[in-house]
Amino acid sequence: MDIIKLNEALDLFIQKKKQNPDHFNSDAKERSDRIAYYQAFTADKIRDMSPENMYEYFGKLWSMLIWGNKEYVVDKIIEDNGLETLKESLIELLYGTKPVEVRWTEILSTIKGLGPATISELLAYSNPNENAIFNKRTVDCFTYLGIEKMPVYTYQYTGKKYLEVCSITKEISKTMQAKGLTDTNLLSVDYFLWDEVLPLISKKQVPQISIIPPEQGISNGGVGQSLHNEIRDKIVEIGMMLGFESEKEILVSSGAKVDAVWEASIGNMGKVIYVFEVQTKGSIDSLVLNLLKAKNNPAVQAVIAVSDEQQLETIKRESDGISLSDLKVWDQQDVLEVYDALSKAHASINKIGLVPDSFSQTK
Repeated sequence: MDIIKLNEALDLFIQKKKQNPDHFNSDAKERSDRIAYYQAFTADKIRDMSPENMYEYFGKLWSMLIWGNKEYVVDKIIEDNGLETLKESLIELLYGTKPVEVRWTEILSTIKGLGPATISELLAYSNPNENAIFNKRTVDCFTYLGIEKMPVYTYQYTGKKYLEVCSITKEISKTMQAKGLTDTNLLSVDYFLWDEVLPLISKKQVPQISIIPPEQGISNGGVGQSLHNEIRDKIVEIGMMLGFESEKEILVSSGAKVDAVWEASIGNMGKVIYVFEVQTKGSIDSLVLNLLKAKNNPAVQAVIAVSDEQQLETIKRESDGISLSDLKVWDQQDVLEVYDALSKAHASINKIGLVPDSFSQTK
């Protein structure tokens, strides 16, 4: 860790705290209120939760701020996993006796729709002295501070890496204590990172340090997460943010099960469908064949191949002359950047509160 950069950011943080104590007192109260809300839940209370209770439970999370219609997202999580399975998985995550890295891996591998940001936020509220928040902003801030081997892709947010993040966050907490700060649990560190480190980040300032290679993801416990699945899931979520009915692994034509579909209804005239196939490795033939079959569905307006720049060139060559001359292509890196940009935009807009919620979110 670059101690000089950390100390510079902490000095700015302390200076601003002295200049505007009301803002920092408000932040401290918000942290306290959030911890109190989530720690009021017990295993029995979670077992008794209805779908309506789940809307508020998940809707209060910062990780949900990107979604305007949170009920739709929570309904989808419940539908994909089953209410009882979801509740039991939450209970095991928050109150189980297995090591936290094992519980982390288990819930990521069994529950659809809950990612590292949501899981770590719940863990942080349940025990803010031991559990840190782990999301892309954490990675950005740690990278700025010169911390090595941070993940590039979400599927690389492993249980082992979560332990490392918690350990690093504790080191930052100790440095904060040494500078005379008293509110230094790991949730407070997250606020510090957002307030002072994140604004300092720019492409020029972030050091070039080692990162986790793309092939190193969640491999423990037989979890088959991959770059392919991450790109596919990001496409689905981009579609949702754009207002489409968006699903993954959909049968759109006889023998054609595609990675992702965006669907929209046009009045009483019918539907339009956009079909996506993701290629990260393996045979391109199956991708081309799937997209050809998808075009047999008259509602399909466009078929899109998603891959890296090199493979996209190969896909375009192989699709020429076989009724796929109008194939659209999307670079997978662009997918990740679009997802990140849309997430930021939606979070910023949703902070304004144009659509009232039954509770407020201020971070």
